[in-house]
Amino acid sequence: MDAGITLLDMFARLGVAAGLALVLGLERELRGKPAGLRSHMLVALGAAAFLIVGLEILYATAEGDPSARIDPTRIVEGVIGGIGFLGAGSIIRSGTSVQGITTGASIWLAGAIGIAAGVHNFPLAAMVTLMALVIMVVLGGIERALPHHRRPDGD
Repeated sequence: MDAGITLLDMFARLGVAAGLALVLGLERELRGKPAGLRSHMLVALGAAAFLIVGLEILYATAEGDPSARIDPTRIVEGVIGGIGFLGAGSIIRSGTSVQGITTGASIWLAGAIGIAAGVHNFPLAAMVTLMALVIMVVLGGIERALPHHRRPDGD
């Protein structure tokens, strides 16, 4: 009995992760932010890949010694921690000014998109992408239009 993930399914999960993260990365790219298309796509792709590897290990050990089983939630925790580190690296503080918080948050969300795609939850990955895009574009435009929120970088 082969309970593993087929190559086509792996490719679909990785493709969905990278493709949806492209949308968030494009928004950052168009706004001239340093973490754009490639960064967001790589974060989502990596998150999905780590989840797929974890699931493959889980499937491989399911038929063997039960003590060798892994907990996939530990992989999610590790991915989240690593992505949080990347997101924090995009935040810059200069005096009283803080820049890059939205980019850091979008990198973190790219990881969530990758995790959702990695566990084959494409509807969740798509909903997160859509909601993030609305927040970043629509609400970002409203925020920039408010006189007391205007900042030179618009982030």
